[in-house]
Amino acid sequence: MSETPDPETAEELKLDEFAAGEGRLPETISEEDKTATDLAPVFDVPVNISAVLGRASLSVAQLLQLGQGSVLELDRKVGEAIDIYVNNRLVARGEVVIVDERLGVTMTEIIKDGDNAA
Repeated sequence: MSETPDPETAEELKLDEFAAGEGRLPETISEEDKTATDLAPVFDVPVNISAVLGRASLSVAQLLQLGQGSVLELDRKVGEAIDIYVNNRLVARGEVVIVDERLGVTMTEIIKDGDNAA
């Protein structure tokens, strides 16, 4: 059973009317409007970063034969770019560098979403 609302109550339930374009979100946000402070809510979110020098396939028997001083041949050549992953997603390629007697990675290429075929 539905009741017909009282005309006075119906007036109170009307939605506000806006002029054309008023009250709408912008369709696009220009690059000039974006700042580093827009990312502030995610600054403390932890991420895992991996720099992959190369890959190799071994049988369990070959793996068990590896020991200290063993050489494992990877699928990359010397000087070839390494892959940089953030949370298991390819985001960049780079080169290995030495910084204060430690290994590091410098990014040389940023990978866009459509370029993940590697």
